[in-house]
Amino acid sequence: MTTVITGRELEETRAAALDASGWGTPFRIVQWHNACFWVLVLGLLAGAEQLVEFYQRGAGAYGTALTVGAIAFSLYTVPWVFLLRRHNRYTSLPARLFVVAFAWGVLTATFVMALHANSAAISLEGKLFGHGWIGDWGPGLTAPFTEESAKATALVLLIGLAPRLVRSPYHGLLIGAFAGLGFQIAEDVLYAYNSAVQSFGADQAGAALVVVVGRSVTGLTTHALFSAVYCAGLMWLIGRGGAAHRLRGLLLVAGAMLGHGSVDCLASMGPALGGALGGLAALPGLLAALGGLVLLSVASLLLLRLTFKLALPQERRWLRDILAPEVAAGLFTQAELTAATGSRRDRRAFRRSLHGSDQRRTGKRVLAAVRRLARQLALAQGASTDEVARAREEVFRLRAGG
Repeated sequence: MTTVITGRELEETRAAALDASGWGTPFRIVQWHNACFWVLVLGLLAGAEQLVEFYQRGAGAYGTALTVGAIAFSLYTVPWVFLLRRHNRYTSLPARLFVVAFAWGVLTATFVMALHANSAAISLEGKLFGHGWIGDWGPGLTAPFTEESAKATALVLLIGLAPRLVRSPYHGLLIGAFAGLGFQIAEDVLYAYNSAVQSFGADQAGAALVVVVGRSVTGLTTHALFSAVYCAGLMWLIGRGGAAHRLRGLLLVAGAMLGHGSVDCLASMGPALGGALGGLAALPGLLAALGGLVLLSVASLLLLRLTFKLALPQERRWLRDILAPEVAAGLFTQAELTAATGSRRDRRAFRRSLHGSDQRRTGKRVLAAVRRLARQLALAQGASTDEVARAREEVFRLRAGG
C-alpha cells in the first residue's frame, strides 16, 4: 500500500526541520542581558592584554622573528578559512560565529587558558615524576586535557550566545575547527618567536622560517582537526545530536585527545630520538619518529572523515525536508534534490546522468540555485517572500535552459 504525503504534511515537516536546525535564525553578538556576552568581552580583553604583555618584553630584540611568523601564518590562515567555509554548505551558520570562535582561539584559549594551565600542570608533574619524564611525556599527557578543553570553551560560549543556531554535531565540528585554527595560528607564531629567543637572536628570519615550514606541514593534522572532532563529539555528548549517541560523542572526544597526546609525545621525543642527525645510530630512531608521525596523521584524517560521515546525515535530512515541498510542487526533480543535498558521490552520479557539456554545466548551476533557494527559505522561515520567489524563478529559468 502506497502512502500519499500531502502538501500540508510536507510543509509541517519543513517547519519542523527549520525549527530543529535553527537555520536562518539571526545572530547578534551584542546581547546586553546575556552573561555569555560579558564572558566573551572579558575573555577577549584579557587575552589581548596577555598577548601584549607576553610579546612586549622581547619585541624589540626579537621583532624580526615575530614579524616573519605573524605574516607567514596570517597568509597560511587564508586557505584554511576558504576550506572551512566551503564545508559550511548545509544548514549554514553565520560567518560571525566563526569570527568569534577564531578570535577566542587566538586570544583567550591560548593566552588566558592554555599557557597558564600547561605551565602549572607541567610544573606539578615535574615535581612528581622528574624533569626527564616531563621532557618525554609531559606535553603529550598535559596538552590534550588543557588545550582541547580551552578550545572547546568557544563552542560552549557560542551555545550560550546562539542556542537556537548551534544545534548539531556538524555545527560543533565547524566551530571547533575555527577555534582550533585560531589556537594553532597563535601557537605557531609563538613558536616562531621562541625560535629566535632560543638562538639568542641569531638569524631570526631563518629560524622563524624553519618553524613556519615545519608547523605548516604538521598543522594539517593537529589543532584544527582535533578540535573539530572534539567539539563534534561534545555536541553528541551533551545531547545535541540525539540522546542515543552520547557514547559516540564520548568516544570521539577521547579519540581527539588520544590523537593530540600521541602527536605531542612524538614531537617531544623527536630530538631525543634523532640526536645530532649526524650520527648514523640516531637515524633509526629519527625514522621511527617520522614514520610514527605519518601514521598518526593518517589515523587523524581517518578520524576526521569518520566524524564527517557521522555528522552529515542529520544536516542532509534537514535540507531534504526543507526542499521537499518544492519537489512536490514540480519546481525540480527528486534526482536534483538528491544531488543538491547528498554526498559527492550523489553529485557525481547526477552529472553522469546528463549528456554533453552544456547539460552538465546547466545541471551544476541548477544545483547551486537549489541550494540558494534553500537558504532563502531558511531566512524566511518557510514563508513566500520576494527573495524566495526570485530564488524559485532562478531555478525555473535555469531548468528551462535560460
